[in-house]
Amino acid sequence: MARAAALPWYLWCCVLAVTSSMAGVHWDISWHRSIGRDTFWSPPHLAIYLGAVLAGVSCACLIFSTTFDRRAPLRECAVRIWGFRGPLGAFIAAWGGIAMLTSAPFDDWWHNAYGLDVKILSPPHTVLAAGMIAVEAGSLILILGQMNRAAGEMRERLERMFLYVAGMMVVGLMALLLEYTYRVLLHTGRTYRVIATVIPLVLAGVSRASGRRWPATTVAGVYTAFLVALVWILPRFAAEPKLGPVYYQVKQFVPNGFPILLLAPALALDLLWRRTPDWNRWALAAVSGAVFVAVLVTAQWPFADFLMSPGARNWVFGAHYFDYDTRPDSYIARSLFYPLETPAQLRFELALAVAAATLSARAGLGWGEWMRRIRR
Repeated sequence: MARAAALPWYLWCCVLAVTSSMAGVHWDISWHRSIGRDTFWSPPHLAIYLGAVLAGVSCACLIFSTTFDRRAPLRECAVRIWGFRGPLGAFIAAWGGIAMLTSAPFDDWWHNAYGLDVKILSPPHTVLAAGMIAVEAGSLILILGQMNRAAGEMRERLERMFLYVAGMMVVGLMALLLEYTYRVLLHTGRTYRVIATVIPLVLAGVSRASGRRWPATTVAGVYTAFLVALVWILPRFAAEPKLGPVYYQVKQFVPNGFPILLLAPALALDLLWRRTPDWNRWALAAVSGAVFVAVLVTAQWPFADFLMSPGARNWVFGAHYFDYDTRPDSYIARSLFYPLETPAQLRFELALAVAAATLSARAGLGWGEWMRRIRR
């Protein structure tokens, strides 16, 4: 039997780039929660910018080789931008890598001028986030171009790579939503509205573009496995606060919490989409939005109760890890939910969540149809 052709090197560089960046982002957040002080050359920052360099350099090399080598294998299926030739995804990912690297000195200046960030999305972090999303989207499109031209075993391998990168995209998007998904907020409708605004778009788009079974479940599984691994691995390493005031004595890295149970609505959506391939897009989006929110709330609401219980205070679920600046009288220290919404406000937020999930799923279905046509 003939040996299957190897996947192109630049695709592996993109996979490594998104993995390194996502590991670095979560490590960096944990660093701030455990140590508090960092430098431009901290290990998490190096992991983030390694991803930028890998994506930028590999995609730039691909673009230059396709432009200047008339015998380049991708020349016939390349797009032309500013006189350069290359796959569309390579241009997007290369721009993302440049944006990520541009944010580095901006972020260093910001910290020197204004101190520690109060919010995750400070101006330099917004530039960084835009770059990371571009690297992930560019990597998806670069893989898609190969995937939609391939057949047989090669297509199956590319589909697995495609779903993995989509899972890393969910990891990145959920990191941006971290301030809305803390444990103390999981009984507020706003949390589910924010999640429903973003995640159905990715799940619907990837499912339409992929030919594999259980695509949404696979993507949510990658997100879940990655976050669970961090909950189990990060506390294995020692850390000590270097910034006061210290209200809780931290001796190891503090993970960023057990993942949201996206697996449940993803599985429900896969079951729905397998039975409704010919539905009108708006009707399918409306049902998908309602299913996503209903299943997510049904699964996550009681699980949030469990995370607040003594049964979750172990290395498996990580509910006993606290930031060094956690006050003893805070809601998280006392395992209490923030009472932010009245019952009427909760119902209104959940209704908005269904509407947001519907629009997100509709956009995702359109995005997925576009991705299925990508050949370049």
